[in-house]
Amino acid sequence: MTKGKLTFIGLGLYDEKDISLKGLNEIKNCDRVYAEFYTAKLVGTDINKLESTIGKKIKILTREETEKGDNIINSAKKENVAFLTCGDSMAATTHVDLRLRAINEGIKTKVVHGSSIVTAVPGLLGLQNYKFGRTTTLAYPKEDYFPTSQYDIIKNNKEIGLHTLVLLDIQADRNKHMTANEGIELLIEMEKKKRGHIFAEESVVCVVARAGSSNPTVRADKIEVLRDEDFGTPLHTLVVPGALHFMEIEALENLANLPVELSKKLQKL
Repeated sequence: MTKGKLTFIGLGLYDEKDISLKGLNEIKNCDRVYAEFYTAKLVGTDINKLESTIGKKIKILTREETEKGDNIINSAKKENVAFLTCGDSMAATTHVDLRLRAINEGIKTKVVHGSSIVTAVPGLLGLQNYKFGRTTTLAYPKEDYFPTSQYDIIKNNKEIGLHTLVLLDIQADRNKHMTANEGIELLIEMEKKKRGHIFAEESVVCVVARAGSSNPTVRADKIEVLRDEDFGTPLHTLVVPGALHFMEIEALENLANLPVELSKKLQKL
């Protein structure tokens, strides 16, 4: 067994104030702090504020450095290392892989969970968490590549009455964050290609912007309304509803400004 330790710490959703007391205490006891901000980003803060809060310097790793993992593993063999991530520390497959590699190297590991978009978005919308199916992520298409597997995931979820959490692409190296408007347009384009009759101008979708902040935007309406609406600064997330319980419809009306006439239509379905 090595003398080091690797602690995975989730920072939460929005700014430096989201970190838990447990996470903060773990960081203060660490010799070295690494972080990655390519899977998600705390858009309500910056590295200087974060370092001031934790009282330590942070080495930010690129995607390649994180996936390779050598810096973290080698440091954790002899030091007490903290690895910081946005949201929950075990939400990304890369982080799970890194933990397994550390264990195989004889390194002690620990997990400090943080608030997650997976629970925050349903909570803000008032949708029942257990009624969500498989999550998917919309990526920016490339010149010769327009993936549509996300459409199939949403379609499969809807066929069994489940909601779909749709995460939106982040390109940290370009400081580019997909907006809800861009995501909606991609779904419309996928509909034109797949023709599965999931999305039309009158289809209801939900938008959550800046989950975890003091002023999140929470909306539910027809695509024809939301596609041109301004949801403010990132990060944005979409939800495609499945079959809605009457309490969920009431929640969308009260929490997400779902128009009353749409509520009545949804209650009849």
